[in-house]
Amino acid sequence: MAATVLVPPAHCHHRATAATTSRRGGGGGAISHCALSHARRRRGSRAVRAAAPPEQSSVSLAGASGHGSAGDAKAALRQALEGVDRGIFGTTSAQRSEVHRLVELLEARNPTPEPTAELREKLCLGGVKVDGCWKLIYSTISILGKKRTKLGLRDFISLGDFLQIIDVKEEKAVNVIKFSARALKILSGKLTVEASYSVTSKTRVDIKLESSTITPEQLMNIFQKNYDMLLAIFNPEGWLEITYVDETLRIGRDDKENIFVLERAHPSEV
Repeated sequence: MAATVLVPPAHCHHRATAATTSRRGGGGGAISHCALSHARRRRGSRAVRAAAPPEQSSVSLAGASGHGSAGDAKAALRQALEGVDRGIFGTTSAQRSEVHRLVELLEARNPTPEPTAELREKLCLGGVKVDGCWKLIYSTISILGKKRTKLGLRDFISLGDFLQIIDVKEEKAVNVIKFSARALKILSGKLTVEASYSVTSKTRVDIKLESSTITPEQLMNIFQKNYDMLLAIFNPEGWLEITYVDETLRIGRDDKENIFVLERAHPSEV
């Protein structure tokens, strides 16, 4: 809010001048009615300003509520993702708004402004490495309605971990999506999607699908009829913008307007 400039009204000018003259002459006269009026107005103006502070952005509010640092925002994001199941089966509007607010807060504090530099140079810069194993903890990709029913993902088949292994040396990324099917016995398997990438800017890579497989064969038989639908959901082809990365967390956005949040994982989880 702009500062308020208080100008004496015209009818008070004479009295204000007289009072000033009296003080200069050592008379020590009482404060004029006009001066009192001005003081009251100034105090009133301050009261109004205190009661109606200017609106704050979500980022400044986040800072005031303890989410100002990247570490605090990461902790808040993990808390917001509890019970969301990676967002794959949908989220409420309130959950989505809070998660995306925290994602944007982290993106504004990205400690690695050129994340693809290490992909080009095959080096670790500033202790941050993009390569290695990552686990998906949130995505705006969703499997809802008829798709979920056709793929048997309501009762018959459960989704396990979503893992991504980036091989900097080979310039490849392997996505592994784990499943377990409840039939006569529990059947575990995975969809493996292999892709190559090429660096196109300081933050972006182009991704090309190379191959996809489902193992074991029994799981492939279950998905055979709707395999194209399954692959379309998890096909990474297109471009990916790396908007945040540090030693333990990575955020990206793709050409389909999806958001991906991944945390560092141990290779043994694959």
